[in-house]
Amino acid sequence: MEGESAGARIGKKMKRFFRALLLMALLIFGGLYSFYYWATYDEGIRAGFVLRLSKKGMLFKTYEGQLNLQSFGSLKGTSPIAEVFDFSVEKSDTVVVRLLQEVALSGERVNLHYIKRYKTFPWRGDTKYFIKKVERLPKPATD
Repeated sequence: MEGESAGARIGKKMKRFFRALLLMALLIFGGLYSFYYWATYDEGIRAGFVLRLSKKGMLFKTYEGQLNLQSFGSLKGTSPIAEVFDFSVEKSDTVVVRLLQEVALSGERVNLHYIKRYKTFPWRGDTKYFIKKVERLPKPATD
């Protein structure tokens, strides 16, 4: 380091420091992005009737749907209250999309197995709820 000025040594140290800082920031960003993209917050099942399934979006086309959950009143003789569950389906789940289209047209009661993610991304769907499996329920026997 003979012949090298103090300013040049400080410049090299600062350059190394900023490179390390940038690398650390990229690693933190990559870790957080990966966590929010793939981590699952909740899993469950919702039962009801599929009201709609549509492919929507201007730049990113995603599958979005609604499930009609019927909550029954606590008083005898009251009518059910319509409650809607909004969900998304990943484009790669073509089997799930096909089944949802079929049950939406037939009016069958289904169980939808879902996962809930931490964040939404525009190319993935509008909601945090993603349907992973469609379970068709047997039709009730009529007398």
